[in-house]
Amino acid sequence: MISALPEGVRVRLLHSVHGDPRAAAELVTLLSDRQSAGLDPLPTEPAELAPRLLRALRAELRALPDDTRLLLLLAAADQYPVATHAFLRAVTAVRLDTRPLERAETAGVAHSGAGGVVFRDTWTRIAAYESACPADRRDVHRLLARVLHGDGEAPLRSWHRGAGALGPSARLVAELRGSADRARRTGRPALARALLERAAALCADPAERSRLVTRAAADAWQAGDADRARRLVSDGTADDALSGLFALRAGNATEAFDALLGAAALRARTGRRNGSPEVEGAPTGSPDVGGASTGSPDVGGRSNGSPDADGTSGEPRASFDPAARLLARATEAAVYTGDLRRCREAARAADRLGITPPGTLGGLAAAFEGRYEDARDLLQAAAGRCGPGGDPTLLVHAGIAALMLGDHTRAATATLRAAASARARGATGVLAQAMEFRAYADFWTGRPQAGRAAATEALHQAYATGQDNGACHLQAALAMFAAITGDADVCRERAAAARSYALARGLGLPAALAQWALAYLDLTAGRFAGAAARLRALAGFGPGHGHRAIRHLATPHYVEAAVRTDDTRIARAAHTDYHRWATAVRSPDDLALSARCRALLAPGEEAVEHYRTALELHARGTRDLERARTELLFGSALRRLRHRTEARDRLHSALEAFDQFGAPHCAARARAELRALGAPAAQTRSVDPAARLTAQQLLVARMVAEGATNREIAARLALSPRTIDHHLRGVFTRLGIRSRIELVRLIAESEVP
Repeated sequence: MISALPEGVRVRLLHSVHGDPRAAAELVTLLSDRQSAGLDPLPTEPAELAPRLLRALRAELRALPDDTRLLLLLAAADQYPVATHAFLRAVTAVRLDTRPLERAETAGVAHSGAGGVVFRDTWTRIAAYESACPADRRDVHRLLARVLHGDGEAPLRSWHRGAGALGPSARLVAELRGSADRARRTGRPALARALLERAAALCADPAERSRLVTRAAADAWQAGDADRARRLVSDGTADDALSGLFALRAGNATEAFDALLGAAALRARTGRRNGSPEVEGAPTGSPDVGGASTGSPDVGGRSNGSPDADGTSGEPRASFDPAARLLARATEAAVYTGDLRRCREAARAADRLGITPPGTLGGLAAAFEGRYEDARDLLQAAAGRCGPGGDPTLLVHAGIAALMLGDHTRAATATLRAAASARARGATGVLAQAMEFRAYADFWTGRPQAGRAAATEALHQAYATGQDNGACHLQAALAMFAAITGDADVCRERAAAARSYALARGLGLPAALAQWALAYLDLTAGRFAGAAARLRALAGFGPGHGHRAIRHLATPHYVEAAVRTDDTRIARAAHTDYHRWATAVRSPDDLALSARCRALLAPGEEAVEHYRTALELHARGTRDLERARTELLFGSALRRLRHRTEARDRLHSALEAFDQFGAPHCAARARAELRALGAPAAQTRSVDPAARLTAQQLLVARMVAEGATNREIAARLALSPRTIDHHLRGVFTRLGIRSRIELVRLIAESEVP
């Protein structure tokens, strides 16, 4: 069954069969054990995906007249596997009679539309092409090539010329390679991949054919077709650059670092442009989406451009040179592992080889060495490179740098612009990566509902594009969002999935984030000893199991848990380092949290001024969720000190914020503090399922109200019954109910249509 497959395999399988349930059901039975487990790439050719379905469709098409099938072949060749929109021109050029299409419409196979022929479904279109003989296919491709002569249609014309070729041709190989370069520069990597695959098929030189296939694999990856990319180089033709990228996105991050750093060194020494392919971004020297020529950043990542309207630099339209791009990928591998010594190793290699490093690399290396002021300067330079229309890689690194500096507004801007730039360039593979780091900004700024929705969408995108490491990171982020919103079962399920995957591949970042999510769940539920134990363990984890940056970010929560358990010795040392970093980067939010830690560690009345300082600093920052937690802690301290009036005001303010954020555990603590004061808590708002539930939870709730069982819901949504059970428990928790009967009543009484 499809629902029994791992989530990533299931998403890719449905994507590969164009969402057709008939093809999906057939493909599941054809997968090897390794493919079912996600270890080997899925099939990519139609005959391998759904052979029985194709045979049935071919038989149906063979019942049509020859002239009808010829028109369907012409239409299919115009749409599959490359859409060229030339059918009507081809029909006009040779004066074909289109009336035979009426037979196809009568048979329910296809019908005429404004732009040409509309097939019943994708697999019928594939069958119309695959069922024709090779000679007929070549003829229609040649016809389509003849009518494609408009501006910008050269790559499409080359595709049809290549598909219509009878045998090897050095001239056609050169034409296809050039057209692939043009397609790549204009943000069409999927077309570039198809052109290069055809060029490889027509190439008689084995060495050149291998290079073309490797380049095609890189384009396939950039277009989000991970299975095709991996199958293209399954014979071992991938070089270190491509192997390193595959490992970075879906393998062992330490191996990825070694391969990418080696590839960067090789590129820097040889200066080759036709060897290792560029991946996940526009190649150096190609026009960017705004039409400007790209270059490389100067040393330290500083910008020489004038500020944009939003105060960011205009220079980030620059792009990494090839060696620097590979070094940037190696930096990301080091970030994923949590082995910041690797950052220092990469920084030294860049110095030795004369490679311009990304600002994040220098900043991470300086932070690891305790040079916080130097780290701040390098990270600020990198974070400043977040103007619109820039290289997606630079923008993702700008977002990472901004997160390290505590500038969540700039981090959100940079990551959103990275996603927009990636879409414009056709770099589908970068989209999920940008949203991985956007999740941190949503968490800190008190946007758990929006953050969860964006992370869920990005999780699907990561799985669909074969980026299982990114999906693991997003699972951990979703565990954190679930901790905030009180979905304990979902938090534990997501965290367990993330940690299991991460620990097997040396991914310290998602492993640490998942551990923090579990600790935060304990903390907000009042299980302080459990939270302190988890965060102490996080501090002791080495690379591949923990992460220094996550440990640092979690320091304020660790201090709170440690104070509650009367074990502050280690917490004081952790706070000292946290305060040193906060002072260096001058982030109002970090300074506010440092003041809160000092208040928690201070006795009696001495804590009051530290809390006031913290709230003054929070007013200049963006971490609204932590501001509310500071008010909760301050209100609790004021209650114990018998400052009843101010305590009540602080607690009411915190409660209102928690209700707005959808953080029920924190809201419950605020209400408990108000009850201890003898003050009435704010009235609980009426239960509205549409307002309280996520889109997925609301969908499940409606199906339950209609009388569907968990197994029936699972089949309709292509999920496992266990996942539906978790969703349903989350529904019960959010709505404060205990049974399906109560759920049916609430859905019926609400205004939900």
